[in-house]
Order: sequence, then C-alpha cells, then structure tokens
Amino acid sequence: MTISRNYPFNDIYTHVLGYVSQPNENDILQNEIIQERFVPGMKVGKLGLEKTLENYLIGTNDIQRYEVNAYGKRINQLEYQKGKQGSKIRLTVDTEVQKLSAKLLDGKAGSISVMDIYTGEVVAMYSSPSYNPNLFLFGISQDEWELIRNNPLKPLINKTLSGIYSPGSTIKPIVALSALENNIISPNFKVRCTGKTELYGQTFHCWKEKGHGVVSLNNAMKQSCDTYFYEIARLLGVDRLKVTAQKFGLGEKVLGEYFENEKKGLFPNTSWKKNNLGKGWVLGETLITGIGQGYVQTTPLQLCIMTAQIANGGYSIKPKIIVNNNPLNFAEAKKSMEEQNFFNSNNQLFKDERNIKIIQEAMFSSTNEIMGTSYGSRIDDPKYQFAGKTGTAQVKRISKRERELDLKLEQIPYKDRDHALYVAYGPYKSPRYALSIIVEHGGSGSKAAAPMAKELFKLIIDRDELREKQPNSEEINI
Repeated sequence: MTISRNYPFNDIYTHVLGYVSQPNENDILQNEIIQERFVPGMKVGKLGLEKTLENYLIGTNDIQRYEVNAYGKRINQLEYQKGKQGSKIRLTVDTEVQKLSAKLLDGKAGSISVMDIYTGEVVAMYSSPSYNPNLFLFGISQDEWELIRNNPLKPLINKTLSGIYSPGSTIKPIVALSALENNIISPNFKVRCTGKTELYGQTFHCWKEKGHGVVSLNNAMKQSCDTYFYEIARLLGVDRLKVTAQKFGLGEKVLGEYFENEKKGLFPNTSWKKNNLGKGWVLGETLITGIGQGYVQTTPLQLCIMTAQIANGGYSIKPKIIVNNNPLNFAEAKKSMEEQNFFNSNNQLFKDERNIKIIQEAMFSSTNEIMGTSYGSRIDDPKYQFAGKTGTAQVKRISKRERELDLKLEQIPYKDRDHALYVAYGPYKSPRYALSIIVEHGGSGSKAAAPMAKELFKLIIDRDELREKQPNSEEINI
C-alpha cells in the first residue's frame, strides 16, 4: 500500500481515474479491507476507478517489530513482513487520443468519447474542464478548492457519464431506423417541408425557416430536416421508438460496473409519463421526441455506443474500459470476432439488415455530400473518411420574438446558447471506431462539434495499427 500517489498525466485522466485522499470515518467503516490495512497517512480512492478498484489497488504495508529497551532504543528485530504491492490496472484508453480530446475541448465545457465498435473498448473518455488530482493527495487548500468548486464550467462533473443532455438531431438515425424496422415508412417515403408543421394549434418549426421542400429519408438525414422527423415520429409513436432506442443503448448505463456516478438518462414513453407525472402523453410530445428534444435525456457515452452499434451493422457490444484479465473480471477475454461469433442472431439488434445499411448511407451523405450538415468537416481520403450526424439541442424554448430577431451566437447569453453535438464513425469503408462529441452552449453541431471529429479521426486511425500490435499498451499504475 502506498501512502502517496503520483498522477503523471495531471488532469487528462481525472474523470476516469478519480483521485486518492485521506480516508474519512465512512471510508473506513464501510470497507473491511481499509479497516484491516489502515495505517496513519494512508490514502484511499475517493472517486472513479480509484474508488471502484480500491480493494485491488490497496496492497499491504511492510511490518517490522522490534525489541526495545527502557529508553525506547531498538535492541533487536523480532519480525519483518514484506508488504505486497497492489494490483496494476490496464486501461483501454489511448493517452494520445485522450490528450487530443483535452486540447480540442480546452476552455469549453463538454465531452469526447471514442469507442471500438466491435470490442466495445473505450479509446477516449474525456470530460472538460478537468482538474489536477495531484492537488488532493495531501489535502487541497481552501483557495484551490474554491477555484474548482466555483468554476462555472463545472469541472467536478464527469460530463461523459453524469452529464445528461437532449440529444437533438443526433437521435435522428435511430428515429429513422425505428420507422423502417416497424414498416412505418420505406426509404422512398417523402415529406414536404415548408419550414413549420401546424398541429392542434401548436407550431413545430424546422430549423430552416423557409423549409427544405420535398425530402426523402436520405435527404432529410443529410440536411437534418426536422419536419420529416416530426412526421415519421408521429406515424411511429413514442412507444415503438423507445424499444429501438433502448436496444441501441439509450436510457441505460454503459459502464455502470465501474463508475457509481454514471447516470441512466431517460427515454420516455406513454407509460413513463403516466407513472411519473400522472398525465397522459400528447401527440406534440412525440413530435419533439423525434428530433431529440422534450423529455429524452442521454449521456455522451450513450450516444457513442448508439453510433458504434449502427456502425458495426446493428450488433450488440459490451463497452469496457479495463483491459482483459483485470481483477474484477468485468470483461470477457478478448477473442476474435469469429470466436465470439459476433455476427449471430442472438447479438443482432435489427430485423432487416438492409435498414441498417440505409441509415449508414444516410449518415455518409450527411457528412460527405454537398448540402450535408457536416460537409465542411469531411475528409475525402478513404483511409480517414467518416460518416456522422450533427445535433443542436435547445436548452430553452425559443420565443417568437427571439426567432424573429435571428441573433448570432455571440449575441445570445452563454447559458441560453444551444448545445452542439456530433456523432460519427469511421473509416466508412471498413468501420472500426465511433465517437460522440458535445460542446455545451457551443451553438450548432456543424460548426462547434463536427470539426473536432476531423482531427480526432486522423489520429485515431493513424494509431489503429499501434493499438492492434500492443492492445495492452496503456498501463496506468494507479
């Protein structure tokens, strides 16, 4: 057991690892191993993997017993027991991708998640801003604590796991997939977008004021036409939509075994509202759920696994952040996809694989074709080419006056600005990685989030071969 700890990457891994500090009374009373091995000056895990894996990391101290004389002088050594070092834990996280994530989000509040779409290994999981865990080793000063605690960008919150956000248009691939899977629409189903939809005296606006004209599924995804998704959500209904959303990881914990602060989020349906709010579901709520607003709340890591399972052809994966052979045995030993029989019917999340392909093609169009919402962030080189979907999530209802003013981002108070989101996977021809990005109050996903994916995919794919050769390369001795 070490009575100290060093975090060489400073704030890069804080929300993954957590930190250690002196144990309080509860820490000691609630953990028999800490009670048994407690010595003055001992540090214990307070957060993250430090806390979850405490019993495996703690080790034991050296014990030396001496015979002393009346003056307390040592005369003779009676016993010596050598201490045992705690276990070493290997993470799946790639430090270089984690560092780039931190750089891209510098000065912003948000999150970047990257995942292997077949193994479920988390390649990056960064929450911004972060803080230096070394400050807590010997007791943080009051001034330093107040700086962290009062930071308006909330560095203490692990936004990847504990931040819950409306997914905005990043949910549209799931809405379209659910409609296809339930035979509500065909790929050729068209809707005329005039810029708004009137329903029972309410107006539901498309982001494009004058509308997109007549759009098919591929075009609606490419241009992120809200009117199209209002209509297919109306035809589909929220109950069937929730079934598909849950299959793909929304409203469920992703890494709950490792992080006690992970939140489930929420994907609503008619019975949820009745049971929790005591009111009946109304049709307008289905429409706004279809564009990722309303009651639906997701974590950035949920959006990452959703995208990963679309990217791998619609097969279930089990995300993990600890490399195999870890002491908790959370993950099965890594096998080839053939050995796992990855592409089997028990593992599939779809009824018709053609529907998954339609969604993949629509996400490709969204990024790589003119008029696509993330066309400006595309990479033409097939080695790095990716497919994705932008999202812009409102944090407050836009009034009629605000809509007419059409204010620029910098004219809107920070807290009233929309969140910017982006989900993507690549390389498109032979997918391997999925990512999700959220920039709190960043404005639009196409301007604030999608450009980050361009930099990330270049590094992720350039380092792919290195990770394959050394799958256990990132050892964090925590």
